[in-house]
Amino acid sequence: MMAQNLLVELLVEELPPKSLKQLGNSFAQLLAVSLEAQGLITKDATVASYATPRRLAVHISNVAAQAADKAVTQKLMPATVGLDAQGHPTPPLLKKLASFGVDATVVPQLKRALDGKTETLFLDNTVKGTSLTDGLQKALQETISQLPIPKVMTYQLADGWSSVNFVRPAHALVALHGADIVPVNTLGLQAGRETQGHRFEARVNPIVLHNADSYVQQLITEGAVVVGFAERRTEIVRQLALAAAQENLTPIDDDALLDEVTALVEHPNVLVCKFDAEFLQVPQECLILTMKANQKYFPLLDAQEKLANKFLLVSNIRPIDPTQVIAGNERVVRSRLADAKFFYDQDCKDTLASRAWKLDTMIYHSKLGTQGLRMQYVRAIASMIGQQLDGDRLAAQVAKAVMLAKADLLTGMVGEFPELQGIMGRYYAQQEGLGDDIAYAIEDHYKPRFAGDKLPQNQVGICLALADKLETLVNMFGIGEIPTGDKDPFALRRYALGIIRILIEKDLSLELGQLIRSTVEVIEDKEIPQHWMESIKKVGRIALYFDNETVHKLFSRRVPKESHEQLLAFVYERLAGSLREQGYTAQEVDAVLSLSPQNLSDIPKRLAAVRAFAALPEAISLAAANKRVGNILKKSEGSIHDEVNARLLQEEAEQVLHQTLTTLLPQIEKAFAAGDYTASLQTLAKLKSPIDAFFDHVMVNVEDESLRNNRLALLKQLQQTMNRVADLSKLAVS
Repeated sequence: MMAQNLLVELLVEELPPKSLKQLGNSFAQLLAVSLEAQGLITKDATVASYATPRRLAVHISNVAAQAADKAVTQKLMPATVGLDAQGHPTPPLLKKLASFGVDATVVPQLKRALDGKTETLFLDNTVKGTSLTDGLQKALQETISQLPIPKVMTYQLADGWSSVNFVRPAHALVALHGADIVPVNTLGLQAGRETQGHRFEARVNPIVLHNADSYVQQLITEGAVVVGFAERRTEIVRQLALAAAQENLTPIDDDALLDEVTALVEHPNVLVCKFDAEFLQVPQECLILTMKANQKYFPLLDAQEKLANKFLLVSNIRPIDPTQVIAGNERVVRSRLADAKFFYDQDCKDTLASRAWKLDTMIYHSKLGTQGLRMQYVRAIASMIGQQLDGDRLAAQVAKAVMLAKADLLTGMVGEFPELQGIMGRYYAQQEGLGDDIAYAIEDHYKPRFAGDKLPQNQVGICLALADKLETLVNMFGIGEIPTGDKDPFALRRYALGIIRILIEKDLSLELGQLIRSTVEVIEDKEIPQHWMESIKKVGRIALYFDNETVHKLFSRRVPKESHEQLLAFVYERLAGSLREQGYTAQEVDAVLSLSPQNLSDIPKRLAAVRAFAALPEAISLAAANKRVGNILKKSEGSIHDEVNARLLQEEAEQVLHQTLTTLLPQIEKAFAAGDYTASLQTLAKLKSPIDAFFDHVMVNVEDESLRNNRLALLKQLQQTMNRVADLSKLAVS
């Protein structure tokens, strides 16, 4: 039978919307991979994935009814076991041959070859190709067992006794090869050609599929279902843009929400709804989050990106008169927004400062104390950073902002929507007239929250953000909470990347190692604040966590020195990964980071200098020479002098190298001190000829100890001169 297109569909109850896209893609790809491994399709077969809230399906082109037979060489057994002394087959060999469907007549054709040190018998055989029925059955079993199901359900089958495990109960299985049903089964279902359309709007139910290629068209015309996830998403985007344009507004841009809504509908229909304008008095982030998170609506923004009192609903039905659908959703959103307004109004009755003491009643970590105690640490760290950046003025502003930074955690709005932490603090601070420096610092100290997020916009926010992240990293590493594999419950990788981005992109002349050491000193030198002890006594459940013995351990705790080193290495690892993602090569990154530069804001300039140096004609030779110098110095015994004795330079080549170094060193140092790393490295090109001559005519490890030590000192000086900006040996070709 010739190759035909294959359709497989699994009809199920409503699938988890946040997992649908991945489930649909995985179902298609896993099935195709299994069929390809069995020789039923080729690598160039077209695989189309379909996924709706109630189905997973795949359409694959040119699927063979029977895989081609293939020649294989099958290992049998050692020759001494399979043949007797006369060369006749033994019973074990005959039994083995029978299992492959051949008899003793093939014995003379058996091959002998060494398998390791043992002479072994091999059979050249032809294996019959897998039938589509067997191959698809195997592929279905493998696919269902490997699907990335977030949470498995166990449910009973129709017989009332058997049970199966799947993401949701399955009700029908379709398997069509062309127009023919492939007799496979899974999850207690036998394959057929019937499926279901839209629950309410299907013209025909059940839908009897003509063949594999009629699936998409029949589902839309008879079932009112757009089966393609991507096609449905595109249609939603089109309708959203059209409906918003008619209102002279723009729908909010949110890919995650768009994917989730696409996974909730089978036949999208976008409708325009509105809410009372009085709700616009509430911060728009609250209203937007309420509409998106709770109702899956698309808020609308005006040209100034201010929230309008209209929103878009993606409905799964298309009534002739949508009035009731619109009215019902407007009624629902009204109650949601009323809740948000209530929380906001209640929160505004108290100041942030009046809430701050309650942070002492919030457990941060059983080994680290409460959130209030943590903010004492953050305050000291942030003030120290502020002092370094801009003296007493900034340090004082920072100290004030820190004590209010987490107060919004105790508000009703953040309690309802944790995603608004910081944002609500900024609104409440502005309402209290605390000024934008402090208000925006409260919001910004969480930034960057994710890859590509904005950084803090003022110096107060920068100090808070750095201090907040440094305290978390040092304390968590200090108690052994270090990320492993995919596990990072405290988001320490994100915190490390946040510190990296702030230091580099804000061009701060702060040394990473010193920041970590200062943070450790703050944590280890902290005395027990009296108000903290008084606060935890007010709340009995907190006092249970922090009895006198626990408090003593908490404040006598020392951050292990090895954790400092682990943390520093952890930050550099994150930095290396980030730089590679930005397009720098592994060699360039390794060359710069191998020196562990403490001022991270210098790193982009160092990388640019290394890239410019690598483009020089002399670069390859100089990098190789640098690597050779490093190897010689590593193998040398004893300490190497820092100074070169010019009177001991006997060979002309070593005299020239020393003279060239002496001449170039001031130029290199001046450029390096000015931060002109490119010029500093470019100057090294003049060393190529003297270095080449040195290695051609001078032996370093001579018998005379004084000469040997002097030449090693010269090489040490050369290495130090060449590796100020980066370790150039990392650029050497392996």
